[in-house]
This record gives sequence, C-alpha cells and structure tokens, in this order.
Amino acid sequence: MKLLIVDKMHESLLPMLKKIGIEGDYCPQISKSEIKTKLPNYEGLVVRSKVFVDQDLIKNCHRLKVVCRAGAGIDNLDVGYLIERNIKIINAPEGNRNAVAEHCLGLVFSLLNNIVKSHIEISKYKWDREENRGAEIGNKTIGILGYGFMGSAVAEKFSKLGCRVIAYDKYKSDFTDEWVEEVSLEKLYKETDILSIHVPLTAETSMMVSDHFINQFNKNIWLVNTSRGEIVRLTHLIDNIATGKIKAAALDVLENEKIERLNEDEHEVFKKLISFDQVILTPHIAGWTYESYEKINMVLVKKLKNFLQV
Repeated sequence: MKLLIVDKMHESLLPMLKKIGIEGDYCPQISKSEIKTKLPNYEGLVVRSKVFVDQDLIKNCHRLKVVCRAGAGIDNLDVGYLIERNIKIINAPEGNRNAVAEHCLGLVFSLLNNIVKSHIEISKYKWDREENRGAEIGNKTIGILGYGFMGSAVAEKFSKLGCRVIAYDKYKSDFTDEWVEEVSLEKLYKETDILSIHVPLTAETSMMVSDHFINQFNKNIWLVNTSRGEIVRLTHLIDNIATGKIKAAALDVLENEKIERLNEDEHEVFKKLISFDQVILTPHIAGWTYESYEKINMVLVKKLKNFLQV
C-alpha cells in the first residue's frame, strides 16, 4: 500500500509504516490542488486538518481504500461519501485522550483559582487577594457531556481528585463504573457544577450549547469546551457570562479559529469574549502535546496494520 501524508506528522511515522509494509510519501507542504492531482496514485491518505476530504477531493481516486485522520475528530471528512465509496475511516482518539484530560484539569484549576486573572493583575502591579479567592474542586460535581475516549479520560482524572463525576451520552448506555455515574440529561442539568464538553461536531451538536441549553442548568456553572468551537454559540455564552449563569468559561476551541481573519461581526463578538476576566482561551492545544504527537502515529499504524490483515 502507498500512503500520501499531507500534513506535518511526528518523524516516527514513516519508519513505523515501513515496518508494516506501507510506503509513506510525506508531503506536508502540498497544496489542495496538488493533492487532487497526486492522490489518484495512492491507496491511502493521512490528513490532520489541511483539507476537507470530500467528493471534490477524491472523486477521481479509484484506488483509495483508507483515509486516516491524525487526531480524534472526523468533522473534516465527508463521512457519508466515504462510506458510500466503501473507503475505510481511521482516526486516533486514543492517541490524545490523556492530553485532553490533563488540559481539562489545567483549565478547571485555572478557572476555580483565578490563576490567569491573578497573573495578569500582578503583571500590572495589582495585588488583590480577596477578589481572587479560589474555590476547591473536591466537593464539586463534574458533568461530562459526551462519554467517548475524551470524556472517559476526563472522568478518570477528576474522580481521582475526589470529585463526583456524572456523564450523559445520548448514544451510549450502561457505562457507569468506578470513575463515573451515567445520568439522564435532566440529571446532568440538575446536578452539574462544572460542565466539560466532549461531543463530536455533527449537524445535531452544532451550536447545541445555546441560551436555551445553558439555562436548563439548575446551578450557575463553570464551562469548559475542548471539543469543537462550533458546538458553543459564542453570543449566547457571552450573554450568560454577563448574567452570571456561567460563572467562568475556558475554551480551547472557537467557532472561527482563524482569529486574524475574523469578519466585522465575529471581531465584535471576540472583543466581548476577551473582555471578561473569567474567560480563559487556549489555541486548540488540549490534545497537542509532545507525547500525543507520537502516540497518534502509534494508534494510526496499529489500526492500519489491522486493516491490512482483514
């Protein structure tokens, strides 16, 4: 099998592919038009986020058997079309699940203890202890929305800190274990103190965290999103931070992550968002560690090996 690799990957990938008999062609600088020209000669594609893999890109790729997404989400793949073409989809949520969980911990600790806010104030020669009094995590209920690889990794981390962890997943059941209690959506609304979002981006989840969704929660909550930015409607989030329904928010992802090219309306929303002291933003790095960079390769190669043996 010949595999075209169109995004930057950890250097371990090519040797690992060679060990299982796959010839990898590493082209991280390739353009979309060049991919369309070159890909018909390959049986496989490895992509991170460079292009949307759809009919336009692969309609002439009659040899294509597998598309590998170097990461967890597959929202940049036209899943329906790939299934229609009988092209195998391989992704690697196992590779960065621990990284995401650790990042969630960091964001929650930062929110509850005003770490970023304090740092900014002190750098401006303001020393205010009382206004930065923290909250302890041990007596909080962590509500997890979506219980896949990421949600379960987050549950394990928080449960070890003495938190009560509850989770709702529309498409899973019977997953209660030593780390988490499976609950209904109604119970998630009722009992959550800190909401951590771990659902994939689909037509169903797009903008699901809206004013209506947020106001179903009985308590004023802290909110963390490390999944996809388009799941949270920013204008509604901002309104609920302003009223105090959202105590604080940490976002690793945004609706439009090309922040240097926001349109006028998006720019106004972004200015409002960053005006809040109780908002922390990180640049889509929750799963982006040195360790996960290599682990993703290991997962992809293991799954490719299994695919070849079928």
